[in-house]
Amino acid sequence: MGEPWWKQAVFYQIYPRSFADSDGDGIGDLAGIRSHLSDLAWLGVDALWISPFYRSPMTDFGYDVSDYCDVDPLFGTLDDFDALLADAHALGLKVIVDWVPNHTSDRHPWFLDALAGRSSAHRNWYVWRDARPDGAPPNNWVAAFDPSAPAWTFDEPSGQWYLHLFEPSQPDLNWDEPAVVDAMHEVLRFWLERGVDGFRADVIHAIGKDPDLPDDPPALFGIPHCALNDVPVTHERLRDIRALVDGYSGDRVIVGEVFLLSTAAVATYYGHDDELHLAFNFPPLFAPWMHHPWSDCIESTYGALDVRSAWPTWVLSNHDNPRHRTRYDFGGSLMGENEATRDRRSEARARAAAVLLMTLRGTPFLYQGEELGLLDAIVTPERRVDPGGRDGCRAPIPWDGTDTHGWPTGAGIEAWLPFPPDSDHRNHADQRRDPGSMLHLYRRLIDLRHRAPALATGGFDLLEITEGVLGYTRTDGDESYAVLVNFTGQEVTTADGSTGEPDHASVSLVGTRVEISSTRPGEGEPFDGLLAADQAVVLRL
Repeated sequence: MGEPWWKQAVFYQIYPRSFADSDGDGIGDLAGIRSHLSDLAWLGVDALWISPFYRSPMTDFGYDVSDYCDVDPLFGTLDDFDALLADAHALGLKVIVDWVPNHTSDRHPWFLDALAGRSSAHRNWYVWRDARPDGAPPNNWVAAFDPSAPAWTFDEPSGQWYLHLFEPSQPDLNWDEPAVVDAMHEVLRFWLERGVDGFRADVIHAIGKDPDLPDDPPALFGIPHCALNDVPVTHERLRDIRALVDGYSGDRVIVGEVFLLSTAAVATYYGHDDELHLAFNFPPLFAPWMHHPWSDCIESTYGALDVRSAWPTWVLSNHDNPRHRTRYDFGGSLMGENEATRDRRSEARARAAAVLLMTLRGTPFLYQGEELGLLDAIVTPERRVDPGGRDGCRAPIPWDGTDTHGWPTGAGIEAWLPFPPDSDHRNHADQRRDPGSMLHLYRRLIDLRHRAPALATGGFDLLEITEGVLGYTRTDGDESYAVLVNFTGQEVTTADGSTGEPDHASVSLVGTRVEISSTRPGEGEPFDGLLAADQAVVLRL
């Protein structure tokens, strides 16, 4: 098709601690991932994004790195990674790995040396400042997770504060120091030369900081500075990173986490096709299951990115946010329903969301377990371990309906977090046996996306449909599909759609072939114009 592979790909995020365990310690590992690569190939995904597996004290479960070029023993060895990568490539799966360039662990040898004194070799590798005259932190920046916590920690022996946009155990690197730039570029080279297909760059927009470190405006006080940090020098650094990655064969990719409050601001991090290849699009993670928030989100995303010819991404869930089925279930609109009705409708919404995710113009990212329709686990206070309260969405994946759900835990050992609700039947093995399951719906959607250029890289136009129904077309040459998503809890009738163009051309829908239905009945038959509550369909025009 002449397009980069990452435009056409379906990515699958793996959170290693929770994906699959190979050694019975209750914590997922690289060998566990390797043992299920064939399941991911069967599902049809094209690329894996593996969250951090580097050496780490695990204060932030791998996002506090103490060695960027080694595997933490919890997850295995470098040989285990090489074997995983080789097997993935043999199955046609690309692999990108997390890169955490903004901060290290406070136990990284660089920071331990920086603590030795103001004249230490690595002192300037981190951001240090004197206190204000009254002894207060250098500015009013707020750290993530706790709006009352400053983004600074005082080091009493040296009498200075060090910056950390996240936890005190995650000191920010100083990218104004050339040695830091060189060292982090070497990290990229290390993994590229091992054969990885690219990187997911953690909070990449934060590596540049205003050298004056000015206070955030009073109106924004309380918002973590990591969501506000947006300075021109970052783009210069991204261009250097992009040039380095583009220097390797194989069409490697950089996917950036740019968690800013404006989609238009995020779009600038694509540069002019010389910075990020892809940047995560976060508004869908917070959109309720309602027509207009979603249509507004879609229009604003395309409006911001199209002016730069930038390629969008779409994501419903990840390791930092409640799963979308949990959000749609417990967001308020279903709370008055009885348990059986609420479960049925939240399942229907999750199925419709799968159709939405797989048919929008842009690269979709699935978060592990999304294909099973998992809810967040219920984690009691004594089992909580994450400083940001994200335990529920990080629950282990249930592979079967046995007591241990396919995790080979020994006597007295349990998985590091509780399993999600209904794991006795909402698991991979049971759903794989059921052609009507959520797992098979995702597989059919991915397969259709692979077979239909219009759905992978084709054009996109919104349709004007009945109120409460989102409609759009995807077109590539003579191939055209329409997608309808009913966000309401009632059956609706949709006869025709309008393109909304000046001539308001009509698009005939009734009688077209139903390629995919989120509820399965009707697939392969002519569309009768009716959509059930919370149903989505893909129609071949």
